[in-house]
Amino acid sequence: MIGEDRSAALPLFHLYGDPPDDQAFDFIHIERIASRAAIHEWTIRAHRHRNLFQILLIERGGGDMSFDAAKLAFAAPAAILIPAAIAHGFRFEPNATDGWVISFTEDAAGALADRSGEALSRLRSLAAEPVIPLADETERGRLSALAAELFDEYSLAREGYRLAMRGVLILIAVAVARLAASRARSGSVTLRPADATVAQLRSLLDEFFRDERLLAFYAEKLGMTVDRLNDHVKHATGVTAGHLIRQRVLSEAKRQLVFTTQPIHDIAKELAFADPSHFARFFRKQTGTTPHEFRERRGG
Repeated sequence: MIGEDRSAALPLFHLYGDPPDDQAFDFIHIERIASRAAIHEWTIRAHRHRNLFQILLIERGGGDMSFDAAKLAFAAPAAILIPAAIAHGFRFEPNATDGWVISFTEDAAGALADRSGEALSRLRSLAAEPVIPLADETERGRLSALAAELFDEYSLAREGYRLAMRGVLILIAVAVARLAASRARSGSVTLRPADATVAQLRSLLDEFFRDERLLAFYAEKLGMTVDRLNDHVKHATGVTAGHLIRQRVLSEAKRQLVFTTQPIHDIAKELAFADPSHFARFFRKQTGTTPHEFRERRGG
């Protein structure tokens, strides 16, 4: 965490302490900050999540955090945005800090708008300044109530709870995004921006991923060599540029398998695979399961 040896391998988790889960899709999780922090002596060491975006709502206490190369203090009431692949860690005030940690996969964030991924790009952009003070008492109370509602849906698992959780997540994310955008307009916080090259690459992927899979295409668009782009992305995110390309294709494939009734061979064609068997091999290599098995497990 803060002050530790950053030369050591940075752990990659699903939820903190859990192994990565490349099959996670349409995943939303919420828990109290104290429930996990207390068993780790109130210190969450620096780590990354491969495919989870997180929103923390700090209702009591505070602490300090690492966010990529930045070191930041935070105090209640505040929200904190943590995009996927960003190195981060926390040192909370023992027995004093509490609130909520909301974790969700990027495909769930992408569903906040259209299929172009604009919503996720917006959240990533706003997260360049991750700590958002919640000065408005009414808005703070509304966010706390929404988090409690999300927790109830998660805990009780009543009929329709997955759909309800997505709806409540949308309300929370929109509310936090509005507060972050308002703060950005006021210019009250200055922090170095998110990595511009990675942001540009993600934007290009959203536009061209169906037809262009070669890294050379994106490197040329960005005015870089393939090796330089790969090294830059690896340094900024902990994964290669090729991994980002594959994950963008995989995310769309999962979305189509779960949320549509399209035949698998049509999905393969739409995603520009030469044939369904090529698509199946790609999907199995990335997830350990076939497209058909993935769809069946999720009731498709």
